[in-house]
Amino acid sequence: MPAASTAPASQGGSRPAPVCRHCGAPLASTQQTSGFCCAGCAYVYRLVHEQGLDAYYNIKDQVTAPVDSTVFHPRDFSWLTGAQAAAEAAAQPSDPADPSPKKSRPPELRLSLQGISCAGCVWLIERLFQQQAGARDIFVNAQLGEVRLRWLPGQFDAAEFARHLQAFNYLLGPAGEETGEPESRALVRRIGLCGAFAMNVMLFTLPVYFGMKADFEYARLFGTIAMIFGTLSMLAGGGYFLGRAVQSLRLGTIHIDLPIAIGLTGAYLGSLYGWITGREGFVYFDFVSAFILLMLTGRWAQVVAVERNRRRLLAQQPQRQRIRLVTGTGAVREIPPEELAAGAAFTVQPGQTVPVESQLQRGPAVFSLASINGEADPRIFQAGQRVPAGAVNIGLGAMELLAQEAWADSLLAELVQPQERLGYRHQFLERIIRGYLIGIIAVATLAGLAWWLGTGDPLRTWSVVTAILVVSCPCAIGLAFPLADEMATVALRRRGVFVREDDLWGKLARVQHVVFDKTGTLTLETPALGNPESLAALDAGARGALYALVRDNPHPVSQCLLEGMLAIETPVPLAGVIRESVGAGVEIGPWSLGRAGWRDAGPADGATVLARDGTAVARFHFRDAIRPDAARELTALTARGLGIHILSGDSQAKVSGMGRELGLPPDQCHGDRTPHDKAGWFDTPGRAATLMLGDGANDSLAFDRAFCRGTPVIHRGILEHKADFYYLGHGIGGIRALFAINDLRRRTEVVILVFSVVYNVIAVGLAVAGLMNPLIAAVLMPVNSLLTLALVTTGMRRAFAPAPPAV
Repeated sequence: MPAASTAPASQGGSRPAPVCRHCGAPLASTQQTSGFCCAGCAYVYRLVHEQGLDAYYNIKDQVTAPVDSTVFHPRDFSWLTGAQAAAEAAAQPSDPADPSPKKSRPPELRLSLQGISCAGCVWLIERLFQQQAGARDIFVNAQLGEVRLRWLPGQFDAAEFARHLQAFNYLLGPAGEETGEPESRALVRRIGLCGAFAMNVMLFTLPVYFGMKADFEYARLFGTIAMIFGTLSMLAGGGYFLGRAVQSLRLGTIHIDLPIAIGLTGAYLGSLYGWITGREGFVYFDFVSAFILLMLTGRWAQVVAVERNRRRLLAQQPQRQRIRLVTGTGAVREIPPEELAAGAAFTVQPGQTVPVESQLQRGPAVFSLASINGEADPRIFQAGQRVPAGAVNIGLGAMELLAQEAWADSLLAELVQPQERLGYRHQFLERIIRGYLIGIIAVATLAGLAWWLGTGDPLRTWSVVTAILVVSCPCAIGLAFPLADEMATVALRRRGVFVREDDLWGKLARVQHVVFDKTGTLTLETPALGNPESLAALDAGARGALYALVRDNPHPVSQCLLEGMLAIETPVPLAGVIRESVGAGVEIGPWSLGRAGWRDAGPADGATVLARDGTAVARFHFRDAIRPDAARELTALTARGLGIHILSGDSQAKVSGMGRELGLPPDQCHGDRTPHDKAGWFDTPGRAATLMLGDGANDSLAFDRAFCRGTPVIHRGILEHKADFYYLGHGIGGIRALFAINDLRRRTEVVILVFSVVYNVIAVGLAVAGLMNPLIAAVLMPVNSLLTLALVTTGMRRAFAPAPPAV
């Protein structure tokens, strides 16, 4: 396997850090020999090169998200087969007897696409589609996270294409509802219009600054054209901020758009008055149009970064698995789990989830309870035992069960029920806005009174008030803050952390506790192979037998071995019928894979043994795969003053043992917690400002109670759409990066606020003194904006420094 790539050297000339050859993530010292951060990246890297698509690495971004373990997990795409059939039926000519090409059209499907992150992804997906038989056209929309497919009926297999994409870390799902264009696209249209309007306003205003007299023949025409384009700019762009400001006031909140709307309205009305009366000292249409353009640009930068992260996820998951219901006559029909009633007999296929608490009719059977109670080890159930809702059948055969409750009464139904997300009020930002508004309005009022009493000239007084409202532009709030948010979001994306909700930044500063689920959050989804050299030493025949035994086996041990094999090669599977002995192992021909002492004569030492004709060929040892940087990262988070807790449904003994390994005191390790117990933990006084990190259905109720939430798993369709952010990769270093970059963002905002105060003291002071005019305002605004942008980019530059290598 090739050695690791290296990141660009730092500015100080230090030695480049080794990075993953596929995703660009920093490598731990133990990973540098392989050159990959995980088996998934090694697998996809191999596939890309085997299929002659290595030009992808010349196009892709330098750093992308690590490959998710879902590339190794079988996924049901039967829904896509039905969608393809429906699309082909809809594309048929209305008159079957008339096969005229004029009346037929190629079938088309619009699908949601997960995993797209850069232009390289678009290129790769298009090439993979072109490899498919019957493929015709593909249109990949990276901004919307969608793909449209057209194909030749009878030749193309959409489900097979979806499985092929999954192997490259892209998931297809049903398209989301047509909810209109995204906000970022609407903002782009407004920016385009307002940019054109602003340039025209500048064009017809510049002659005034270069000495054009008021009695010049075309002076009034130029002023009128500037007014028209200024008004159009106000309608196209200013209306966006005015509408949002009014909406926030109706909801009883103070939004960032309120000071922007007040400043724009005051400047525009003053300018309109100046144009009507012919008084140039009141006319600021160039300021209004340029300010609108800047504010829209800042807002677009903020919105598009979050939208991009949201659209990396599927718009919606496929419909929940259909259950095979066995009727009283013995007939079998498929129904959705919502139709299950108590007393109904049904079957659960391999890899499917038991939807309601049920009684096992025939045993034994092996189920995984990890997603429902955090128990890492599979459990064997005998006939007559009750199987909890949420258990996953990880055997090779269908299991017969008898429902003990209806879907509506099921714990799983409660866990997957979507909850309305309540918005978060950013109290700090509201105080800034409130102070700004009070200060500017008070200064304008007092200055107006002073000029009125001192001069008795209402026009001069109104000119001063207008100048104050114009020059006190809230660039720090309307432009710099959104840009800082956008830069922080982009920087975190390079660390494998993806912000989904823009109110996350206001929450992070209040977080006092961080709560980790155990299984799948502090540990990886599959166990770790303790002796990978045993897998690498197998000959071709043994690899083919092992591949046949594990490739369609959902058992965690099988999935771990499958990941290790596919990272190296895809063996030719041994042909034959797989036989399963529940709780012991699986067999094909003379080969067996199972617990030590089952088919081999070796010691029963807890190993998993690959044997041929009863003779051990390889012994595999597994361990719980605690994420490699967990101990270091928890120590660093504790050093920040955060309280760290483990909250798990697994046994207290296992949770306490993990806590000792990670250096946590016993009173911060909480085991044997049901989903309701987890949710109730947040009701204890002092635990309101808590960040919850979880991955499974059993964390869903706790997510609903937590102040802030994140997840490392995005392919289950439960928590990722509730989370404020998600993070990918084998480590948890992104959590510390989240807090560190937010600290940097807050420090940058403080600097910007100080600069804004200084600027406003000077600019408003000139306006109060009656020394402000449109020319000075036209110079001050771009200077202020450029200096503000320089402060933001300088302050946030450290966020883009290469991530430190993992240990």
